[in-house]
Amino acid sequence: MAAEMRIRVLGSAAGGGFPQWNCGCPNCRGFRAGTLNASARTQESVAISSDGEHWVLLNASPEIRHQLESFPPLHPRQPRHSPIAGILLTNGDLDHCLGLLSLRESYPLTVYATDRVRRGFTEGNVLYRTLERFADQVTWRALKLGREEELTTGLSVEAVAVPGKPPIHLEGLFPPDAEDSVGFRIRETRTGKVLAYFSGVGGVSPAVAQALADADCVFFDGTFWSEDELPALGVGEKRARDMAHAPLGGPHGSLSALGTLRAARRILIHVNNTNPLLRVDSLERAEVTARGWEVAYDGMEVSL
Repeated sequence: MAAEMRIRVLGSAAGGGFPQWNCGCPNCRGFRAGTLNASARTQESVAISSDGEHWVLLNASPEIRHQLESFPPLHPRQPRHSPIAGILLTNGDLDHCLGLLSLRESYPLTVYATDRVRRGFTEGNVLYRTLERFADQVTWRALKLGREEELTTGLSVEAVAVPGKPPIHLEGLFPPDAEDSVGFRIRETRTGKVLAYFSGVGGVSPAVAQALADADCVFFDGTFWSEDELPALGVGEKRARDMAHAPLGGPHGSLSALGTLRAARRILIHVNNTNPLLRVDSLERAEVTARGWEVAYDGMEVSL
């Protein structure tokens, strides 16, 4: 059988999911009322495999148990077993790493992260003790920027620094660092096909643009459509870039900056509950479709 990379979107929303539990924005109200042409979404996580047997998760969302149950290839095949060969963390935001604590039932885990992200999750975190029940319950593999690391059968990864910031619970405790937030170039070693996974990006830097340029498939930060999305709706004071997410729309948005990508599949993920892209019939959805982009949804599958 020919080698290929199989990609399964387990969760496609930004922190809080869609609808968000405490949000009464037009999107969340419309969905609850049944008047919005949109689908519910859990918080961002993706599973990838090159052999269909060993899987790597990109981020571990708070809804990880439901997400694993939703996809039979991730179910155990023995009394105590998991097909999950590793978990990669893009940053230390809770919607990306809190799910690790839900995988505490005495089974070994391998987690790939920058040293900065590892320290932010483990140091001073009394809850981390639940993942230290036995020796080597969690094995951390350090991701060094710009260095390719072998993951599992047929896959390797390179971490690329992106414009970002420390997670909100660590803000002010440490100065910002290049290892706070990364994107991934994941390569299928037999075919050479490359998945560029950049779900949280504060701006399209030259390094980000270069990492995406030759990828066969791109998953990119679709959090906000506009810079003032939250203030304009009265649901927050922070602007998009204050939260280390470049807005998609407008002449200076990330869609314009990425207009020359050659990837056959270009997919927006980590979509916030306020983003008009969630509405299938919105003008914004029509614009991204015309530009050759897709919007990720829970259960979406891609093969490379």
